Amino acid sequence: MISNEEEAKNNIFVKILGAVKGAPKQLKDPNLFHKISLIPVLAWVGLGADGLSSSSYGPEEAYRALGSHTYLAIFLSIATVLTVCIISYAYSRIIENFPHGGGGYIVATHMLGEKAGVVAGSALLIDYVLTITVSIAACVAALFSYLPLDFHVYRVPAACFLCLLLIVLNIRGVKESISVMAPIFVVFVITHLLLLIDGVFTHTERFVPLINDVQTGIRQDISSIGIVGVIMLFLRAYSLGGGTYTGIEAVSNSLQIMREPRAQTGKRTMFYMAGSLAFTAGVLFLCYVLIDVKPLEGKTLNAVLADYLFADWTMGSTIAFITIFSEGALLLVAAQTGFVGGPGVMANMAVDSWFPHRFGALSERLTMSNGIVLMGAMSLILIIYTHCSVSALVIMYSINVFVTFSLSQLGMIRLCIRRRKEDPKWIRHLNIHVVGFLLCASILVITTLEKFTEGGWMTLLITSAVVGICYLIRSHYKTVRDGISELDKTLLDFPTPGPANNNPVNKKDHTAIQLVTGYSGFGVHTLLSVLTTFPNTYKNIIFVSVAVIDSGSFKGIEEVNALEQSVKKGLEKYVELARKLGFAADCRMATGTDVVETAVNLCMEIATEYPKSTVFTGQITFRLEKFYHKLLHNETAFAIQRHLQWHGLTTVILPIRMRV
Repeated sequence: MISNEEEAKNNIFVKILGAVKGAPKQLKDPNLFHKISLIPVLAWVGLGADGLSSSSYGPEEAYRALGSHTYLAIFLSIATVLTVCIISYAYSRIIENFPHGGGGYIVATHMLGEKAGVVAGSALLIDYVLTITVSIAACVAALFSYLPLDFHVYRVPAACFLCLLLIVLNIRGVKESISVMAPIFVVFVITHLLLLIDGVFTHTERFVPLINDVQTGIRQDISSIGIVGVIMLFLRAYSLGGGTYTGIEAVSNSLQIMREPRAQTGKRTMFYMAGSLAFTAGVLFLCYVLIDVKPLEGKTLNAVLADYLFADWTMGSTIAFITIFSEGALLLVAAQTGFVGGPGVMANMAVDSWFPHRFGALSERLTMSNGIVLMGAMSLILIIYTHCSVSALVIMYSINVFVTFSLSQLGMIRLCIRRRKEDPKWIRHLNIHVVGFLLCASILVITTLEKFTEGGWMTLLITSAVVGICYLIRSHYKTVRDGISELDKTLLDFPTPGPANNNPVNKKDHTAIQLVTGYSGFGVHTLLSVLTTFPNTYKNIIFVSVAVIDSGSFKGIEEVNALEQSVKKGLEKYVELARKLGFAADCRMATGTDVVETAVNLCMEIATEYPKSTVFTGQITFRLEKFYHKLLHNETAFAIQRHLQWHGLTTVILPIRMRV
């Protein structure tokens, strides 16, 4: 028996957990998808913030790589703007052709094959982990720019705390977390617009000397290191600034959370994001070289720039602090993108059996909580491993981003060629994707070679390990599917002699409640096991199934309705089979995101109506249990059994043997 004190403690814990997670969504609400989807402005805040915030660390890394050759920042500014425009336009084309989201993973899978798809998906997954990690690290670096150096030992604990905070926010729901952070985004835009305008328009007298410095610098460098040396120096800085472009793909990857029409919303969001990023990053390079910004220990370049430009303003130090504080806060918003996109990639890969199927499940708040927690945990590990070093993380970040970028552009090149007879503008589109591929592949190769020993090897190792794990997972699922297919061949069409029993179900008779998923050999095997194990015991059979709303079906009310119709048809086939076997039969169905909770509630309702009932379900049983079986297979039957038996309802699990 549970004491009143223990029950009170449990209730308190449930209330706290409920406050963290928020109230469950109502799946039958016809306006649900409209309520939780994002309009372009909110999508720009939640997803475009990743791209815009990369201006906080991307240009700085590129500018630092120039060393004393800072005059080349002018050309970096031009190259950055052009690169943002080219890649964002290329990704707008991906949005047009793949409007259901998935971005690089879906493009690579459909156009280049499964092998390219799993590489792109694994790289994209690590990319999103690094989106969270590098954004938090850069956020902490910005905020600690105004703290004494003695306090910098607390950067790692602060970063870990922020990561945990984001995990909680995202478990509550995407739109809620973005709405909380929208004011931060507005403050960032206003303060940085003031910063950049001040940097350019109050220093116009420096443009002519700057042009002279550029000419002098080029002549001196050509005479000392040669034109090839100058080009290589520029390409190195350009590549190491690849972090500037790392958020561009976020919009195409997360179209499923956008307001209909999704393609149009996504393209508009991409336009907002690309325009704001190109302007911010391009003008930052110009301000760096105009002011001749020099790095200071414990401060970001943007903090140094803000202190200098706002020094003559009334309350200038306060404005500079607010500017950099908003920058740090926006980086926290950018980390949000990893929690939005990463679980989405896991869900897409789970649907294709590259990842455990449970990662496609949704919580009652309609968030992919399994993926969110895993992404957050991986980010925490990287924060601790790199000691919150932005430079080390940006290297790792850029490599994975441009692996996915390159494969995406290669896939779009193939799509353009395939559709050349249908698309009158295919040559123009092809040229864009060819240029995009060359840019992305060049940055990938140079960054990998240049920084291989400084963290590049770690990225390649982690990504390769994820790819290997994906292949092992898929191989296991294929073996299980082959085993189930044998059941389908054997049992789905077996003969059923005798007329069908169309008598209504008698509530006073012994009733077998059988849990099923879809009409398959697995379910038929379970039914036959019930009949042979307990002969002449049950007169009624009621088939129960849950229409599970996961990431694959959670795309609109039409998909949910289609799922329910599919489940209903499967149940009707079971009822027809049971009646042909001579039993009175009926079926029940419920819709939910948690199969255990929904099934338990439905079985309890049926048991109240049919007092003489027993619940039956099947469970795959392996000859030799391995440690990973519980991760790859949800153990749903055992969870349901525990809940029902606690409520006093007998539940029997019948084994379905798998020779794996």
